[in-house]
Amino acid sequence: MKHFALLCVSLLILVGCQQKKEKSEDSKATSTSEVTSKKDLSLLEEIAYANGYDNWSDVDSISYTFNAQNGENISSRSWTWKPKTGEVTMMTQDTTLTYNTSDVNEEIAFADRSFVNDKYWLLFPFQLVWDDNFEHKVTEQVKAPISDELMQEIAVMYKNKAGYTPGDTYHVYVDDTNMIREWSYTPSGSDEPRLATTWEDYDDFKGIKIARMHDTKEGQFKIFFTDISVN
Repeated sequence: MKHFALLCVSLLILVGCQQKKEKSEDSKATSTSEVTSKKDLSLLEEIAYANGYDNWSDVDSISYTFNAQNGENISSRSWTWKPKTGEVTMMTQDTTLTYNTSDVNEEIAFADRSFVNDKYWLLFPFQLVWDDNFEHKVTEQVKAPISDELMQEIAVMYKNKAGYTPGDTYHVYVDDTNMIREWSYTPSGSDEPRLATTWEDYDDFKGIKIARMHDTKEGQFKIFFTDISVN
């Protein structure tokens, strides 16, 4: 566990994690009938729904393994999350821990920080409607950092008092179908991105679309998900 934490910190992969800062995922999940009755969705909502957000209210549990690969070294941790109750179980090579996101104390904060980080990599399109502690700016026809393709760019700027890593900015690059294809991460206080990865290898899990691979331009470092199950 310590080895994995050090790897994550050294590679600066922690996203702008929003502690209990987010709007309730369960209460915010809109029913399908409500969604289809809306004629005008915001761009952020369109991105979320393109990834199957209208099916999120049917999810009782989601399990997945978060893998970080640096060269030949791979570190992993697995999760089972029950969004309707807030119960989270973390499983690593050394530890199995179950807690509730509504009751996070200092002893389990390390697990919650990791959970929030990994969840953002898995479900960031949904965080765009779950979170309310950021500002955003949309720019058309911007070169994506890895492919150099022209895409729509959404700069997501978290507020200075938001979550575990306040003040972070993410530049998200979406295609014509409102699917995220790349993103970059700029930590608070920096003018330059520290990490840029793809969003690729999408698969459908009971209507929830998840990018299983996040690769860098050089390919030496990547984040990928395995053992995904939605129930």
